This record gives sequence, C-alpha cells and structure tokens, in this order.
Amino acid sequence: MHQGLKRLLSSGAATLLLATAGAVALPTTSANAATSLTNPGFESDGSATATPTGWSTYSAAGQNASSYTEAGGHAGSYRLAHWNAAAYKVETYQYLSGLANGTYTLTAWVRSSGGQNAAYLALRNCGSTEQRTDLPPTANGGWIRLVTSIAVTGGQCTISINSDANAGNWLNVDDLTFTAGSTSVAVKGGDLSSLKKSEDKGGVYKYASGSTGDAMTVLNSNGMNYVRLKVWVNPADGYNTKAQVLAMAKRAKALGMGVLVDFHYSDHWAHPGQQDKPAAWASYSTAQLNTAVYNHTFDVLNALKAQGTTADMVQIGNEINDGMLLPTGSTSNWSALADLLKQGANAAKAVSSSTKVALHLAKGGDLAGTRTFFDNAVANGVPFDLIGLSYYAYWHGPLNDLQTTLDDAAARYGKQVFVAETAYAFTTANNDALENNFLAANVQSGYPATQAGQAANLRDVLNVVEAVPNGRGLGVFYWEPAWTAVAGNGWDPADASSGNAWENQALFDYSNKVTSAASWFKHR
Repeated sequence: MHQGLKRLLSSGAATLLLATAGAVALPTTSANAATSLTNPGFESDGSATATPTGWSTYSAAGQNASSYTEAGGHAGSYRLAHWNAAAYKVETYQYLSGLANGTYTLTAWVRSSGGQNAAYLALRNCGSTEQRTDLPPTANGGWIRLVTSIAVTGGQCTISINSDANAGNWLNVDDLTFTAGSTSVAVKGGDLSSLKKSEDKGGVYKYASGSTGDAMTVLNSNGMNYVRLKVWVNPADGYNTKAQVLAMAKRAKALGMGVLVDFHYSDHWAHPGQQDKPAAWASYSTAQLNTAVYNHTFDVLNALKAQGTTADMVQIGNEINDGMLLPTGSTSNWSALADLLKQGANAAKAVSSSTKVALHLAKGGDLAGTRTFFDNAVANGVPFDLIGLSYYAYWHGPLNDLQTTLDDAAARYGKQVFVAETAYAFTTANNDALENNFLAANVQSGYPATQAGQAANLRDVLNVVEAVPNGRGLGVFYWEPAWTAVAGNGWDPADASSGNAWENQALFDYSNKVTSAASWFKHR
C-alpha cells in the first residue's frame, strides 16, 4: 500500500516536498478540464507519480507525497494510493466541465486499511448537495466496487478521493468511471417478527431524543421502508402465526411500508441444519406435503390480500441451503425439493401475480454454493423473481466475497438480488442471562462493537448492494432490529424463561434508544 511512497521519498522531488512541511500546500491544477475522466485507471504515468496526469492534489502542508501511484492495479498495472508514515490529510481530485445537466454515477474500485478519521469518495461542486461514499475496510486485500450518484445542474462536477488518516492508514482507488445514470437501494427493511411479542411482554422503544414511540414508527422515521415477517405453522407460544402477520402487516402498510412474508414451513426456527416439518405434517406423504405447502402459503397470503395488505414479496422457505421440510425436501433430492418450492411459488402468484417470489440462502459470501443451489433450481424449473442471501460479516466472510456472490447471481440468473438478513453488534456486553451470539471474538477488523461500528457495517453492506450492476441490487433487511432483552421474549417459543442472544445486535441500545446505525436507511 505504500511501496510507491517509499520510492517517492527516495527521490529529490519528494525530499523537496517534505522539506517544505511548514508551508501551506497549494492545489496542483490539472492541465485542462474535460467532460470525461482523464487517466481514470492511473496508467498514464507509471509508478511513484505524486500527481497523476489529469488529477490534482490538495493536502495539509507538505503532505502532497501522501498521494501517489503505485504498482498493483485492479485491472491494469497501477493504482492510486494514499499513505504516509505520519498522520495526514490529502485529496486527489479531478474537475469536469461542459457536462450536460442530469444525473451521473461515479463508479470506483477501492481498497482500504480502515482506521482513518475519514476515507471517502465525493462528488462536489456539481450544483446539488455533495454526495459521499465511505470506503469500507478491506483487511483481506480484496477490491470492492462502490457507486455514488449525483444530479449535475451547472454543467460541472469535481470527482474527489479523500483521506483524513492516522499514521500508516492506507487506501487504494482505481478504474473510475463517471457516466450518465443513477443508482439507489429500493428496499431498506427490517425483520420485525419478534416485535409483537416484545410489546406484549412490556418492551419499550425510544427515539434518539429519548422520547418513547412505537418501534416500527421509530425505524420508519429513520428511513426503514420495508418489514419482513416470518410465519410458523403452529408455534408453541402462539406468535409468528397468520394472526400476528396480519396485524403487523396492517401497521406496516399504514406507514407506507412494504411487506415481505417469510415462510419457514415449520413450527419453530428454520435455518441451515434445521428444517423440521411442522408437527401436524410429520406423517404426511410427499404428495400431502406439496398440498400442505400450497394451502398454507395461499391461506396466509390470501388473508393479507383480503384485509387490503397484499404482500409485496414472499420467501418460499428460510435459509434453505440444505432444502426444506427435511428429509423430504432435501437438496440431495432436487426433484422433491423443486416440487415443494413450486407449490409455494404457485400459491403466492395465485393470490397476487404482482407479489415477488424470493428464494433465500444463508450464503452471502459463498459463490460456489449459491451457484450450485440456483443452477439446480433453474434446471428443475422452479419459478422465482428474486434471490435473497443472508450476510453476517462474522459468519460469511469479507465484503468483497458478498459483492462477488451478489454480482454473479444477478448476472447469471438475470434476477434482482438482496441481502435478506444482516446485523452487527453495537456492544459485546450482555443485557440478559443468556450469552449472546456475537462475542468479542466476532468483532471484525474496521468495525468495532460500538454504535459507530454497527453503523459502518450496515452502511457498507448497503453500499455493496447498491453497486450491483444494472440496477439489480434491490436492498437490505436488517435482522430483528427490535429484538431487545425483554423477559418472556426469548429464543425458544416453548420456554417462556429462555433468553435472547441477539439484543446486542438490535437497532435499539440498552437504554432502549434507537442506535445511530438506523439512520443509514435514510442515506441510500
């Protein structure tokens, strides 16, 4: 990350720059302004160039050498680097003029050590509000593609790469484009399946100001526009049934929020390694299971439609890596699994042809596993509109693996993709008697277990989804943002005394105030 700077420091030019550390650094101007980016891949000058052709540098006094080119490009031979052995502030930028007014998108491939006070791409002086996209930490060295959109109203715009860094922090940027068009994340959701039970057991939720409010309304005011609701068939505690889904969907729709219904086809949790049949279906034949899946799916969705809250999206199964309704619907018997998935999808479309059908895996960083599953689904004629993947950084690997998997799925199957579940901790402290799922060992490089770290993690997941090409990045659902530590609302529906292992990953802190991470739903 700093090989080029070492070479610069050995040159006379760098010695002169550093010798003037007490002077005020002035920006170096580009040779001319253009309507398209000059030298966007930093290939024009070779390595160890302090101010690449077409670009300008502005820095704190004497720190121009903190920005330079070096070997190791994303696609070509060279890349831009920011690095210094001492704390530094530097901006590398390019001014464009003569642009036709309209919306433009900046795309860039980036890497970063993390740890900076700020490290971001910016579009400024474009005639509208400055747009920034923060660089995620990439401890494994993988490149990540980021996008930032802006409305150009005055025929000009400045593309800017910025570091406010501590000693030794680094970033790399390469292969930028600035083209007409816009990007966005349409779905900014949360799974609120536990909320009704929490409220019934005395759960309290607050705005950042400290005033008490309805949790769904609090999250909606922070930009959350979709609610995900799971359905169990006959759970021991009577929650997560059709009745609760109907009530919660009515609340969501009243706020103008979309609704995703998540069918588990079980009486309790369905996830990788656990896809138990409902007790009432345990002795069913394969044919009877197919009928039960259709009827159950149709019943819940038709009831939603009848009350005027038609589901916008539906998941046929939850994290079905190994299949569903095991052992009948195992991935070792794709014909049987495909029939079950078809029954659920067909029931959803019979209720409402506009409801989008999703298949959901817990494989956010698993390219090969995602391909294997969906290749089989396509080969067996399973109809689906969307691909949902769970992604937890502490279980599913680095962000560049998530990006690779999402990009590939979107292109390979021609579908929109979304992160169906994600979360991160704002603390490693516990707030009830049950040990949490997220412990100190799960803290990821660049994302401390603080509110700021939780916010940065959600921000970066949203950024990766937004960057899926061709508008196929649909959105993100935060998993159980309102599942706080409330007595009686534990993980086991059959045990009222069971605890909650998730409260440190909620979007409400231990004083019941919404965490700062929630506000990132406003920014995408």
